[in-house]
Amino acid sequence: MTQENTGAAVVRPPYYRWMQLIMGIICMAMIANLQYGWTLFVNPIADKYGWSKTAIQVAFTIFILTETWLVPIEGWAVDKFGPRPVVLFGGLLCGIGWVMNSHADSLMYLYIAAAISGIGAGAVYGTCVGSALKWFPDRRGLAAGLTAAGFGAGSAATIIPISTMISKSGYEYTFLFFGVVQGLIVILLALFMVRPPAHVGGVVAKVSKLRQSKVDFTPTQIVRKPVFWVMYIMFVLVAAGGLMATAQMGPIAKDFKIDGVTFNIMGMILPALTFALAIDRVLNGLTRPFFGWVSDQIGREKTMFIAFALESVGILALYYWGRDPIMFVILTGVVFFAWGEIYSLFPATCADTFGTKNAAGNAGLLYTAKGTASIFVPISSYIAAVSGSWEAVFFVGCGLNAVAAILAWYVLKPMREKFMDEVKA
Repeated sequence: MTQENTGAAVVRPPYYRWMQLIMGIICMAMIANLQYGWTLFVNPIADKYGWSKTAIQVAFTIFILTETWLVPIEGWAVDKFGPRPVVLFGGLLCGIGWVMNSHADSLMYLYIAAAISGIGAGAVYGTCVGSALKWFPDRRGLAAGLTAAGFGAGSAATIIPISTMISKSGYEYTFLFFGVVQGLIVILLALFMVRPPAHVGGVVAKVSKLRQSKVDFTPTQIVRKPVFWVMYIMFVLVAAGGLMATAQMGPIAKDFKIDGVTFNIMGMILPALTFALAIDRVLNGLTRPFFGWVSDQIGREKTMFIAFALESVGILALYYWGRDPIMFVILTGVVFFAWGEIYSLFPATCADTFGTKNAAGNAGLLYTAKGTASIFVPISSYIAAVSGSWEAVFFVGCGLNAVAAILAWYVLKPMREKFMDEVKA
C-alpha cells in the first residue's frame, strides 16, 4: 500500500500542511494563464484568421464549462483516491491543451483544445481548493483564499512575458512554450501531494470562530438543500460580471481607445492594457486570502455583502470613467479586487455548511456555477456588437452584483443559520 493510501494513519509535523498548501498554490499559479492570459490572445487570433471575436470567445466559454462542470467528478476522485493522481492527470491535459492552441488553424480545433485545457484546469483547481479546505479546518477562508490566490494572481508574473513573447515571437510559439513549462511543473509537484489525515495536527473544527457542521453531507445530498441553491445562484450572479471583465478586457480597452496608450514604469514602457492586467492579477490574487481571512473573523455573509456591493459600484464606475487611461488602470483593479474573493468565500461557506469529509466534491459541485456564469461571455460580446456600446453589459454586471449582495445578507444568512440549527452543528 502506498503512502498516499495510508496518509490518514501517518503522523505529520505541524508544518507539513503548509507545505501541501504551498504546492497547491504553485499548481494553481501554473494553470492561471489558461483563463487570465486568454484575453491577450484574442486579438492576435482574430487578426490572423479573420474570425469574429464572438466566435473566438466561444472557446473561452468551452474552457470555463469543462473546467467547472466536471469538477464534481474530479472532486469525488480526490475524496476517494487522494490528490496525486488527479493533479497528475490535470497537469498533463493543461499542457496538451495549450500545445494544441499553438497549432489550431480552425475554430473547431480551437474549441477542442479549450475543452481539453478546461478538463485539466478543473482537475487541478478542484483538487487544490478541496485539499486546502481539509488541511485547514481552523482557517478555511484564509487557506481557500491563499490557494485561489495562486489562480487569481498566478498570471501576474507572466502577463508581461506572455505579452512580450506574443509581440516578438507570435502567439503560436507563446502557447507552445508556456503550455509545456506550466504542464511539467504541475506534474512534478503532483508527485509530492498527499491527502490530509482525519485530524490535522490535532486541529479540529471547534477551533474556528464560525459555526461548522459536524454532519458530513455528500454531493447527492446537498443538491436537495435549498441553502445550496441560494449559494449557487449568488455564485452565478457575481461570477458572470467578473468573467465578462476577464475575457473582454482586451476588446473593451480597444473600444475605449486605451490599448494604444503607454505608461513609463521605472524606465519600462508598458501598454496601458498590459499594465492594467498585471495590476489586476495581483489584486485579484490578494483579494482571495484577504476577504477569506476577513470572513474567518466577521462571518461569511457579512463579508460577501461588502465585497459584492463594492464590485457593483466598481463596474459602474469603470464604464463612466474608464476611458481615462489612469482611471482605467485603477478601476479595473477595483473590479478584479472585488470579484476574486468568491473563490475563497463560497468554498469556505460550503465546507462550513456541509462538512469536511466530502469538501472537495461539494465545493466542486458549487464551483460549476462558474461554468453557468461563463455563458454570459459570448452573450456580452453579442450585446456589445449589436448595440455598438458596452453600456448594457456594464449595467447588467452592476445589477447582478447588487442582487447578490442583497441575497447574501437578507436570504443566505438567515437560511444558513436555520439549516445549521436543524443539523445541530
